Amino acid sequence: MQVPSRIAVVVGSTRPARICPVVAAWAQAGLQSGSPLQYELLDLADVDLPLLDEPLKPALQDYQHEHTRRWSRLVREFNGFFFVFPQYNWGYPAVLKNALDYLYVEWRDKPASVLTYGTRGGTKGAQQLITVLHGLHMTVLESHVAAVITDDDVDEGWQLTAPEATLRPVLPQLRRVDEDFLEVLTDRQ
Repeated sequence: MQVPSRIAVVVGSTRPARICPVVAAWAQAGLQSGSPLQYELLDLADVDLPLLDEPLKPALQDYQHEHTRRWSRLVREFNGFFFVFPQYNWGYPAVLKNALDYLYVEWRDKPASVLTYGTRGGTKGAQQLITVLHGLHMTVLESHVAAVITDDDVDEGWQLTAPEATLRPVLPQLRRVDEDFLEVLTDRQ
């Protein structure tokens, strides 16, 4: 029996009072529903990397710090990545860029897609991240998800009031992402 491919659903924001874990958990559940792949949450807040502090470029894999070696081992455990993040000023969170920049070889050829969110869906942030994913030589999937989340969707503490209702419109996009992951990973077996 073949072990299912593991896809990390990366919580790409560490901002206090963030909604990213809720959005990522919803996406993980939606991706997992009916899929033979194994989707797992990976919260960058739990990874807790400092700002890039390795003295040498990551392509050399000569890591001087245990936090980098631990991050490298964790990334290597996954067969693909689904990055979930809010758009910040038409870009993506610095914590996500930092996490990507720590490594190089570990990302190579792994399939990746994104779910962005913002008042207009976050597509400008997605475009920037996709450029970086190509630079890391990842296999960027055709399908991505852009969820519109406005001030009307959050309460006074900036938390989603009705996550399922707010995110339901992008469920078809999410299903296409799962199909893309499955196709790419099946072709590699």
